[in-house]
Amino acid sequence: MKQKISFLAFFIIIATVAFAQPQGKEDLQKKEADLKKEILELNASLERIQKNKKASVAQVAAVQQKIAAREALIGNINKQVKLLVEDIYKNELEIYRLKKELDTLKIKYAQSIVFAYKNRSNYQYLNFLFSATNFNDAIKRVTYLKSYRTLRETQVDNIVKTQSILQNKIGELSNSKKEQGVVLKAQQGHLQDLEQDKKQKAQVVKDLKGQEKEISAQIRKKELQRQQMKNAIAAIIKREIAEAERKAKLAREKEIADAKKLKEQQSKDGLIAKTTPSTATTTPTKPKVSEPVTGMTTAGSTSREYSKLESTDELKVISINFEKNRGNLPWPVGLGTVVIPFGPYDAGGKLKGYSDGIEIGLPMGTSVKSVADGKISYAGDVGGEMVVIVKHGKYFTTYSHLSEILVTKDQEIKAGSLLGKSGSGDDGQGTLLFMVTNDKNVNLNPKSWLKAR
Repeated sequence: MKQKISFLAFFIIIATVAFAQPQGKEDLQKKEADLKKEILELNASLERIQKNKKASVAQVAAVQQKIAAREALIGNINKQVKLLVEDIYKNELEIYRLKKELDTLKIKYAQSIVFAYKNRSNYQYLNFLFSATNFNDAIKRVTYLKSYRTLRETQVDNIVKTQSILQNKIGELSNSKKEQGVVLKAQQGHLQDLEQDKKQKAQVVKDLKGQEKEISAQIRKKELQRQQMKNAIAAIIKREIAEAERKAKLAREKEIADAKKLKEQQSKDGLIAKTTPSTATTTPTKPKVSEPVTGMTTAGSTSREYSKLESTDELKVISINFEKNRGNLPWPVGLGTVVIPFGPYDAGGKLKGYSDGIEIGLPMGTSVKSVADGKISYAGDVGGEMVVIVKHGKYFTTYSHLSEILVTKDQEIKAGSLLGKSGSGDDGQGTLLFMVTNDKNVNLNPKSWLKAR
């Protein structure tokens, strides 16, 4: 039994190694560039926030985001160092193997040279040929001598090629060691920056400690706005479902009326006798929009359950396209960075907050665009904030803290359509709250839907 368990564990380890997809050097370098860009944008956001004398929840949240980005960057560099260490180790092994191979080739070549020297006499060469028992044997001996000469030439070529490969590997090893030195130096610099970021956070928290009442009031206001937004979205989803059911009911009633009218017309024309009882009495069945329907939709899935908000083929296509673009949707704004993440966040000390979306810090008046094709479900005020809510089949995206709305309810829009201009949050700083919600009023993490920047 123990042997079986050991074999199973060994198989799992082998399978894990075989099917794992480790990040390559180029992927890690791209990720490093993205994280550096994010840190620069967070620094810019912090500078804008700190110009305001008013205490801000976004200050601590932005520093937290920067620390998280810095730690991710250091982790990324650690992976690069690991790859370089592996490359160095592999190159050293390959250099050792090539040196051994080169030594073996040289020994074999030396042996063949010695043999050729000892048998250099033309008399011995002719004696070897004429001692053949027959003509065929003589031909074989000539072929053997030619092959032996070719072998010596091949040995020389192999030695030259092996020496060339060895020199290249030595060069690669040298470059890897130099690169490792550069990466380790960069890592040390980022570790020092991380310490500075932590000190900055401590200073921000200290500065805000004397203003806990104001910060607490901001969090309470944000929580009230969050609940108002949640209720507003719930009401919109309920209204959209009711409207979809109403349209589906009208469509069914129309189908029944049309069937009845056709039956009456057939009866008048004397065609009813030709119609079989089963077809004559059949009425259209009620469409089941919530039944599982087979068909490729999202990655890794071959079936899905359609929502009441997907009562038409067009709405199904919009939903499916939205799902297929998960992780690749464009950002609603062309600049700015996330200062308050989705979910719980630390506002300093005992002060905690929760966000149903992501808050993006950016200059006021920035153009805000739709991330996908859809229809405007709401455009107006929610809890004192100007908001646009776009319906994408069974999904909804929300754009809040706007200073100007440039669309109207029920307007059909495309991905990239201009919705309005960004405004400011309760701390007076330029911000945009972006949310993604499904038909069950469950808020989803927007960053998992948006493409990496």
